[in-house]
Amino acid sequence: MSDNIGKEFMRRTRYSEMGESPQRQGIPQPPLETNYPMDASLVPLPEAVDLNFPAHDLRAAIEKRTSVRNYSDTPLTLEELSALLWLTQGVKEVTHRPVTLRTVPSAGARHAFETYLLINRVETLTPGLYRYVALEHALLPVRLDAEVNQELTQACLKQQQVQTSAVTFIWVAVVERMYWRYLERGYRYLHLDAGHICQNLYLAAEPIGCGVCAIAAFDDDAVNAFLGIDGVEQFAIYLASLGKKAGC
Repeated sequence: MSDNIGKEFMRRTRYSEMGESPQRQGIPQPPLETNYPMDASLVPLPEAVDLNFPAHDLRAAIEKRTSVRNYSDTPLTLEELSALLWLTQGVKEVTHRPVTLRTVPSAGARHAFETYLLINRVETLTPGLYRYVALEHALLPVRLDAEVNQELTQACLKQQQVQTSAVTFIWVAVVERMYWRYLERGYRYLHLDAGHICQNLYLAAEPIGCGVCAIAAFDDDAVNAFLGIDGVEQFAIYLASLGKKAGC
């Protein structure tokens, strides 16, 4: 097989190709989280310590895990959404370095993601586009207009599980957080770390009767435009639709 972009990417992201990282140059690290307007009204989520999350056998959750594209009309509760966010990107501790220690692994504890949510059916929440503010364990409303569902569905190549989901998770890579320490090799880690998050979502969904479908087939430019990000310094890396399984 002749050389191609994939082979070139793997070659150029080897350790032997790396120079001196911004971290080693003494450049201050990027913020732990993307800023938001000081006057923004955050929607607080139930605290993790207060969540009454059903006990579930890990082996059973792993063995029952499968992608689910058909969902019932039953909404999620705010407590269930809070638990799913906590178990996929929850901040357990901010260390003195500082870095965030979260409920999923990340290369160098960089945790270079922002979680956006297309919310269609969650009790007490207005449908729309939100961002999870992990340091506050709260939601930041981004767009609450009626067009968001159709826009994201179109950007995801008209996959109907987005349109019919209770919630669709959108994970956005913030390149500078990873690049600061790992340079170009960090792009490998971004894709690996996204997989950790999505697997946690699959396993966390099982005890509350939800199904998940991971989505990697989407129009990058359209999704990034939908989110209002540049597609270079920040870009959508992975999505997952979620809803209650039929009969639950």
